[in-house]
Amino acid sequence: MTGEQYDVVGRRAELGALASLLAEARSGEPSLTLVLGPPGTGKTTVVEHFLRDQEDVQVLRASGVQWEQSRAFGVLEILLRGTGHRPGGDPAEEGTRLLATWAQRQPLIVLVDDAHWADPESLRALASAERRMSGEQVLTLLVADEDQDSSPQVRDFLAHQRQSIVHIGPMSTSDVREFALRDAGVDLAPATARRLSAHTGGNPGHIRALLRELPPETWRGWPSNLPAPRALISGIARTMRDWAEPTRTLVEAAAVLGVSVPFARAAELSGVRQPIAALDEATRAGVLLPAEGSGLRTLRFSSELVRACVYSGLTPLRRQEAHRAATRVVDDEQELFAHRVALTPFPDAGLAAELDSFADRQADRGAWSAAGDALIDAGRLSPEPADRERRLVRAVDALAGAGDIPRAQALAPAMEGFAPSALRDAVLAYLGIMQGRPAEAEALLTSAWQRCDPDDDPHIAALVCQRRVLHALGHWDGVELVRWSRRAVRLTTRDDPAVVESEAILGLGLAATGRIPQALSAYESASSRVRAGAQAQRVQMGQGWLKLAQDDPLAARRALQGAVPTEYQQGSTRISLWAQAWLARADFVLGDWDEALRTVNAAAAHLEDAGLELVRPLVHWTGAQVNALRGDWDAAYEHLRHSATGAHTYEVMIIPAALAQAQCAEARADYESVLRNLRPLVDLRGIDEPGFWPWHDVYANALIVTNRADEAEDFLRPQEELAAERGHHSTLARLGYVRGRIEGARGDLDAARRAFDTALENLGSLPLPYERARVLFPYGQTLRRAGKRREADVVLSQARDAYRELGARAYVERCERELKAGGMHARRAVDLTGLTAQETAVARLVAAGMSNKQAAVELYVSVKTVQYHLTRIYGKLGIGSRGELAARFRDEPE
Repeated sequence: MTGEQYDVVGRRAELGALASLLAEARSGEPSLTLVLGPPGTGKTTVVEHFLRDQEDVQVLRASGVQWEQSRAFGVLEILLRGTGHRPGGDPAEEGTRLLATWAQRQPLIVLVDDAHWADPESLRALASAERRMSGEQVLTLLVADEDQDSSPQVRDFLAHQRQSIVHIGPMSTSDVREFALRDAGVDLAPATARRLSAHTGGNPGHIRALLRELPPETWRGWPSNLPAPRALISGIARTMRDWAEPTRTLVEAAAVLGVSVPFARAAELSGVRQPIAALDEATRAGVLLPAEGSGLRTLRFSSELVRACVYSGLTPLRRQEAHRAATRVVDDEQELFAHRVALTPFPDAGLAAELDSFADRQADRGAWSAAGDALIDAGRLSPEPADRERRLVRAVDALAGAGDIPRAQALAPAMEGFAPSALRDAVLAYLGIMQGRPAEAEALLTSAWQRCDPDDDPHIAALVCQRRVLHALGHWDGVELVRWSRRAVRLTTRDDPAVVESEAILGLGLAATGRIPQALSAYESASSRVRAGAQAQRVQMGQGWLKLAQDDPLAARRALQGAVPTEYQQGSTRISLWAQAWLARADFVLGDWDEALRTVNAAAAHLEDAGLELVRPLVHWTGAQVNALRGDWDAAYEHLRHSATGAHTYEVMIIPAALAQAQCAEARADYESVLRNLRPLVDLRGIDEPGFWPWHDVYANALIVTNRADEAEDFLRPQEELAAERGHHSTLARLGYVRGRIEGARGDLDAARRAFDTALENLGSLPLPYERARVLFPYGQTLRRAGKRREADVVLSQARDAYRELGARAYVERCERELKAGGMHARRAVDLTGLTAQETAVARLVAAGMSNKQAAVELYVSVKTVQYHLTRIYGKLGIGSRGELAARFRDEPE
C-alpha cells in the first residue's frame, strides 16, 4: 500500500457507497453525487482508490481551479475534450448528447475534482445532463471541500444538490491507530490516538503531518499540548496578514487564553478599542466565532487546530508578553497558574511549591483533575529529582481519581522505575483496580500497607485504606469494605479526601452485609457533612445505589442524577460513570427505557475516553437487556460484546456481565444458556443480599422451565428466607413468581395462586412495572396449563399490556402466543378447524422453525406433549413432515 493509499484506512463504508452508486448506474440509473468533506480528509484519494478497482469503466476527468471560476463552461470543455470532441454549439446540449453516447459503450464515470472551484455553468450543465438522461450508465462525481470560500453561485449549486452525498468524515480512533502504524510506523496507545484524533478532527492529512513532523518520543507519553502542522500554521498566518491589526491582536489574545474564552477577557487582554469590529472580521474568516447560545459573551475558535495555529504563530517574546498580561486579567486561580507556568520555562522551586499547595486544596475538594494538572506542572518545575518523583506519583493518583485513566497510564511507566514506597504502590494498585486487575492490585496493596507507617504518615496510611475499600467493593466483599473504611476514619481527620471517599462507600458495605439501618444512617451522616462540591458527588452516588437496592428507585434517580455532572463541580468522571450506570438501572426498573438507553449510550461514549474497565460491564448490562427485550438484537449483541469480561477479574464486573448474557438469553427463551451464564454466580459468596443483584429468580425460573423443579426448590428456599428476614418486597415478588411456578408444576394450583397473588401484593404500590409484568406472565402461563383458560386470558392480557407499554416486544409476542394457545381469542383458517387451540399453538411454533424443545419451553409444556400434539396435527392435516406443516401455515392468517 502506498503512502497515499493509507488515507483509505477506515473508509470501507464510503467505498461501499460509491460501489452501490456505480451498480445503480450500470443498471441504467444515472446519478450525480457530491463527495464532500473538510480539506485534507482524503476525498480524492478515496475516489481514486475506488476507480482503480473498476476495470470496465470509462472515466472523464476535470478539476476546478480557483482563478478559472469565471470562465463559463471551462470545466465542461475539459471533460468533452477527453472524448475527443471540440464543442461548437451549445455546450450543455452537446455535453448531454456526448455523455449519453459514450455511456452506450460501457459505464461512464464523470469526475470533477475540486468542484468548489468549478465554474457554475459547467456544474449546472452536468446536473441538467443527469436529469435528461434515461437508461444511460453514467455516474457523475463532484468532489468538493466543505466550507470553502467558493463563488456564491457554486455555493448555491452545491447547497441544492443534496439528493446523493458521500460524506468523507473524520477517522475513528481505531482508524487513526491503523493509519499511524502503516503510514509512520508509530504504534499509538488508544488514548493517544483519541487525543490525536480530537486535536486534528480526525483529518488524515493533518494526522500524517504531525506524525512526520514531531519526534517519535512525543507519542510514547501523553501529548497534552500538540502543535498544528507547519503547513497549516503558514496558511493561517497568510490569512491573518490580510487582516486589520486590531483583528490580529484580538485573535492572538484569544489564542493565549484558550479554545473557548470570555469575549470581555479577550478584548481586555488585546487592548483593542473596537473589539466588535475586530470580531466581525475574524468571524467572516471563520477563525473565531461566538459560542452557540452565548450571544457575544463567549468566543470559540473554529477548531482546536486553528487555535494551535494562531498560538504557534506567536513569536516567543510576543507569547511571553501575552501570558504576562493574562496574569493581570484572569481571576480564576487555576487559569492564573496556567499562565504563570507558561511564563516559566526553567525549574522554579517556589512556583512548584505553590502548585503543590494548590493541588492539595483541589484534592480536599475532590477536584482531582485540577489537582493532577497542577502536580504535573509542579513536577516539571521541581529542581530536585525526589520532588519530581513524588509529585509525578501524586499526579498519576489524582488523574486516576478523576477517572482520566489514559493520562494516568501514560505517566505510570515512569513511576515503575522509582524506588518502592507505600504511595507508589498504592497508586499503581489504584490503576490496577480501575483496569479490573484484582491480583495485581492485591499484591501492590499488600506491599503498600507493609511499607506505610500509620504513626509517621497517617494520610498515606488512610490512602492505602481507601484503596483497600475500592478493592473490596470490586470484590463485593462487604466485610472487608467496612473494616478498611473504618480503619481509614480512625487514622486521620474526617475531612481527609481518603476518609471522605471511604465513608462515601461505607454504607454500601454495611448494606451488603445486611446492616440496612446502619447503612442508611451512615449516608445521612455523610450527606449532612458533605453538602456541596465534588466530594458530595461521591456521597450522592453511593446513596443513590443504596436507595435503588432498597426499592426506592425515585429517590435513587434523584440522587444519581445529582452525581452525574462533572463540569461545574469539577467532579470525577470515575464517579460520574458509576452514577450513570446505576441511573440507567433506576430508569429501567421505573419503566423509562428510552431514558435508560440514553444514559447508557452517553456513559458508553465516556467509557471510551476514560478507559475505566471496572465499570464497563455495569454500564452495558442495561443496554443489552433493554435492547434484547425490545427485539433489537444487533444493538443487544453489541452491548454484550462490550460487557464481556474474563474470569480473573472483579466480581462487580463478573456479575453484571453474567446478568447481561443471561437476560438476553431469557429474552430468546434459551434457558439452557441462562443457566450456563449464571452458574458461575452460584458459587460466589456475599452476593445474595436482596436488592443489589437481581439474578436469583432468573436462575431459578430457568431451572423450572428446563424441568429441574427440585433443584429450583433447593436453590430458592434459602433466598426466600433471607428476603423475608430483610422484608425486601421486590425480591419477595421475584422469588414469589418462581415459587408459583414450582407449585404449579407440582399440580397444586391453590398454592400457586397464593404465591403469585402474594408476589403481586409485595409489589403493591412500588413503581416497578417490569417486575409486575414478570409476575403476571408466568401466573397466566400456570393458569393456562391448569386448564383455567378464562382466568389465564385475563392475566395474560394484563401481562401483554404491561409489556407493550414498556416496549418489550419479545414478551408481547410470547403473551400473544399464550393467549392464542388458550383458545379464548383464537382465529382459525378454514383448513385448521380440526385443530384444538393448543395444537394450533404448537403448529405455529414448529412451522416457524422452532424445535420441539423450544416449542415446549415457549408453551410451558413438556417435550413429550409437543411430540404428542405434532402426531395429532400431522394426522388431522394429512401431512407427514415439518416442511409440509410450514408450507400449510405460510398463508394462514394471524
